[in-house]
This record gives sequence, structure tokens and C-alpha cells, in this order.
Amino acid sequence: MKGPLFYSKILLFGEYGIIKDSKGLSIPYNFYKGALKVSDNPSDEAVKSNKSLQEFTNYLEEVQGKGVVSFNLEKLKEDVGAGMYFDSSIPQGYGVGSSGALVAAIYDKYAEDKITVLENLTRDKLLKLKEIFGLMESFFHGSSSGLDPLNSYLSLPILINSKDNIEPAGIPSQSVDHKKGAVFLLDSGIVGETAPMVSIFMENMKQEGFRKMLKNQFVKHTDACVDDFLKGDIKSLFSNIKQLSNVVFDNFKPMIPQQFHELWKKGIETNDYYLKLCGSGGGGYILGFTQDLDKAQSALKDYKLEVVYNF
Repeated sequence: MKGPLFYSKILLFGEYGIIKDSKGLSIPYNFYKGALKVSDNPSDEAVKSNKSLQEFTNYLEEVQGKGVVSFNLEKLKEDVGAGMYFDSSIPQGYGVGSSGALVAAIYDKYAEDKITVLENLTRDKLLKLKEIFGLMESFFHGSSSGLDPLNSYLSLPILINSKDNIEPAGIPSQSVDHKKGAVFLLDSGIVGETAPMVSIFMENMKQEGFRKMLKNQFVKHTDACVDDFLKGDIKSLFSNIKQLSNVVFDNFKPMIPQQFHELWKKGIETNDYYLKLCGSGGGGYILGFTQDLDKAQSALKDYKLEVVYNF
């Protein structure tokens, strides 16, 4: 048995800010994917995944008790009992939505009266999906906005205007005439954990100065980046990304692995590339933006880069 594929996602803009109602823009990233499977000869990974699915199934009984969504739990328990696992190439703790893809796959297969991608996706339906996915994914992170699974489930770019206002977005098509600009992922080589990073952020939110910075600088530049990106205004986009990269460097230091501090600063000083958090930070991928991929690749030649979007 093998279920349909669900892809990873990249939150281009909006990490942390969307907690405080900034805009956000999330795109599917088809390089990594996962599917539910049953195997006659499971690997150690598969056995571990199956064990986690057993715990997740128990948790979904609680979720169902909240009356927002109902699952065919009997079928789910039967499949998990038969050794079902999530076969995934999506790296965990890398900020590209590994738990989101799993949540999407379980909802797709076991939710009753599910909202499907094929119907007319009104704002209410999107918000309902986001709420359901938020409850489901909280099992993995302690709390979840539900956006990662939503992106994975719909496999569409999603524009977050505010907490209660989300819509599928049309993003400018990627240039094929070998333009030099790119969005890329930089592998930090460290696994990041979402929960501790979010708790540092929540602790910082108790300080008035941090809250002010978030509203007047972080959210302001994030919103501008989203608008610029959707309009295809590259010049303004890079000016705002540079400022955003600066604000993150000054105020989100714990989320940037120590050995990347110099590299981060160097990008801002040379303008060869700008770095920003990919997801909650603390490890995993770092997101990079450059107007000249050759320059960025040569400046970052000691690191592994994956291009996700071309300008």
C-alpha cells in the first residue's frame, strides 16, 4: 500500500511575525516529499515512524473529542496496527514542514467529510482547514498555526494577510531565461527544534522593547517583502530583505546558529547574498536571497546550497 505524495514547504516570509499578525508567504517545495506506506520488510526508520503514528492516533482521539473534525479512527488504528508508517525524504528539524506533510497525509486519508482541493476553496473553508491542521500538528510542536499542513495539503502558494485572512496566491512565474537572482536553502548541518525556539521568542515578547521592534521593524519589512515578491518588484524586495536580515541578526541571535553569525553579517556587508530564518531557526536550513547566484555560490562555496526559486 502506498498513499498519495505530500510535499515539503518553505515559508519565504513571515516566520515569528505571523504569530503577531504580520503577512506571510508560503510555497510548496517539491524536492522533498512523503507518503503513507505499509511494507512487508520495514526498516528501523519505518518502525520508529510507526511507533510515532501510534501515539499520534491516540492524540487524534482527543482532537476528535473537540468536535471540529472526525476521523475514521477504526481504519487508522487498523492500518497503524498493520505497520503503516510515513515514508518521507523531508528532513526533520529543518524548517521545511516534515510534520506538516504527515498531518496532510493523515487528514487526506482518514478525515470524514473532508474539505478537498477540488472544491471551491472559500476563505471559511481555508480557515477551517487551518484550524483542524493546527490542532493536529500541535502534537508535534506544542502549538501550531496549521499553515505547514495546509500548504502541503493544497500544494499551492499561500498568502497570509493576517490570522483570519488567508488565500491561495499566484506567485510570479520563475524566470527561465537564466536570470541571476535566486532564493536558496543553506544547510546548517544542525537539526533545529521548533519548541525551544518558540519559547525563547515568547519569553522575549514579554519585553516592551522587543514587542516594539517586532511591530515597527520586523513586521514592517516582512509585509513589504511579501508585497514586493508578489508584485515582482525585485529592487524594492532586496532593499527590504537586507533590512529584514539586519533586524533578525540584531534581535534573533539565539535562532541563528553561532557559527553562522559571521557569514550572516558578511552577506549584509558585501550585498552578495542576504540570509534569513527558514522556519523557527536554531538549525536546519537557513534561507538565502541573492541577485547574483554566481557571486553567492562563490562566497558560500564551503556550504551546500539548494536553489528553490529563480528571479
